[in-house]
Amino acid sequence: QVQVIESGGGTVQAGASLRLSCAFSGPTFGYYIMDWFRQAPGKEREMVVSINAGGGSTIHVDSVKGRFTASSDYAKKTVYLQMNSLKPEDTAVYYCAARDLRTPSEFHWGQGTQVTVSS
Repeated sequence: QVQVIESGGGTVQAGASLRLSCAFSGPTFGYYIMDWFRQAPGKEREMVVSINAGGGSTIHVDSVKGRFTASSDYAKKTVYLQMNSLKPEDTAVYYCAARDLRTPSEFHWGQGTQVTVSS
């Protein structure tokens, strides 16, 4: 059984920083890609960044480049999303998802954590 749990969201002013955490429960963490998604009000859910257990990451949204950084703590089976210089347009529910590399179309979703950035 695979489970992920996000935490670290909150309400901040523009320019502030937050660090989100995603804790993975399950076997063989090294087989999984961890993805951060976000869904803003009235918008489709979008993939923001992907990271593997070894720490290699890919950013999928140009607007967060230079501001968001993903990292991985293999021993703790936890990935992080450091968000700096937050903007109101970053307001969204942020989700973590785990994908087994053997079945990469199957997403194991967390419940999400709300990030609200005020101007």
